[in-house]
Amino acid sequence: MSQRVLTTESGAPVADNQNSATAGVGGPLLLQDQHLLEKLARFNRERIPERVVHARGSGAYGYFEVTDDVTAYTSAAFLGEVGKRTETFLRFSTVADSLGGADAVRDPRGFALKFYTEEGNYDLVGNNTPVFFIKDPLKFPDFIHSQKRDPFTGKQEPDNVWDFWAHAPEATHQVTWLMGDRGIPASYRHMNGYGSHTYQWTNAQGDAFFVKYHFKTNQGVRSLSSEQAAELAGKDPNSHQTDLLQAIERGVNPSWTLHVQIMPAADAANYRFNPFDLTKVWPHSDYPLQRVGRLVLDRNPDNVFAEVEQAAFSPNNFVPGIGPSPDKMLQGRLFAYADAHRYRLGVNHTQLAVNAPKATTADNYGRDGLMASNAYGRDRKNYEPNSYDGPAETGKPLSAPLAINGHTGTHEAPAHTKDDDFFQAGELYRLMSEEEKSRLVANIAGGLSQVSRDDVIEKNLAHFHAADADYGKRVEAAVRALRED
Repeated sequence: MSQRVLTTESGAPVADNQNSATAGVGGPLLLQDQHLLEKLARFNRERIPERVVHARGSGAYGYFEVTDDVTAYTSAAFLGEVGKRTETFLRFSTVADSLGGADAVRDPRGFALKFYTEEGNYDLVGNNTPVFFIKDPLKFPDFIHSQKRDPFTGKQEPDNVWDFWAHAPEATHQVTWLMGDRGIPASYRHMNGYGSHTYQWTNAQGDAFFVKYHFKTNQGVRSLSSEQAAELAGKDPNSHQTDLLQAIERGVNPSWTLHVQIMPAADAANYRFNPFDLTKVWPHSDYPLQRVGRLVLDRNPDNVFAEVEQAAFSPNNFVPGIGPSPDKMLQGRLFAYADAHRYRLGVNHTQLAVNAPKATTADNYGRDGLMASNAYGRDRKNYEPNSYDGPAETGKPLSAPLAINGHTGTHEAPAHTKDDDFFQAGELYRLMSEEEKSRLVANIAGGLSQVSRDDVIEKNLAHFHAADADYGKRVEAAVRALRED
């Protein structure tokens, strides 16, 4: 087989890739050296802005196979037949750290899944926890600022972390998750994934249901202690990336079983918890898990930058039969995610191979912009409606309409009978074994004891006392002991 020829970006052959052109032997470089200038200029521009959150990620391709009939609840075509398979791409990530951070850290994990369906791409953008720290997107920039590097010290500060949580009692439930035994997954393969938000399914008859997604790992849940994680992060900052890559290369393909909780839309108004509050779960005793199918990862990306770093997920990428709920955090993400990708990758990021539809073709009137690759022109009109057989609307909404009432304004979420910020955190604590409780208390105290202000510590302790008397008592004693040392 003949040797491939190295070329410039315009396709011209490169004569010498070892020596720059100079004005004589040992002379200064020449501005006319196109290959040198192009190579250096491209190198300067190799990196794009990293994600503000979820910067450090890993990903893999696979498929989703339907195992159970759910057509009574949704008309989504990719869920329409037992045995049907749909190609997928799944990106895992840590949330708070930068692209150069370690994998084995105490942090929520992103679980972003793209289904390449015949009705368009469906993006389900969740985490490895069923809840989150806040319930209104207005607080999200402040929350992330408090968790990331301080602008003065350049590092994460316990004062900032715990001061925000002191002023956000709704975070108590997620803090209990994060500081518990599942706060540091042993690998991406050994953790569950959750849609976290509440979504809407609509069946062929137009009946609406609210749903929550649960991807249960078939490898079993495995987690690291704080001590194990610190050792692993020091030895191999890329531990989770390495594990995922090597497992799939060996043919040990990780899988998850998807279950959903299904709530008839009419139940939502009078449910004991606000079903659209991201800081709350629906107890399984109220809405049992119903199996849907199996997710399998079986192919690694060929290029991490092109396929993982440039993968773009937007929770507003729905397909017929699936839609949003009134969840405030979800509503905010419907805008923020797509906008972040337009900033990082450009307005034509959906034309990149990892983001483009695979089982159908995107056909619309979006035009031009940086890196436009579609060849629309000539007889393809760029407006609608038109008389030239251009793509036209269907008149069929993707999901059922959401009921609204009242006046516009900045409203707190409606209170349901059990809607306080501490009840579910206490329930979670009481589910733990004695050993789990001890580790949870130690993890919380380790961070909270480093806070410099007594009033911030007291506010946080009040949250744990409100969740459970024993919980609060033990955290308070542990914090005091560490501060007295």
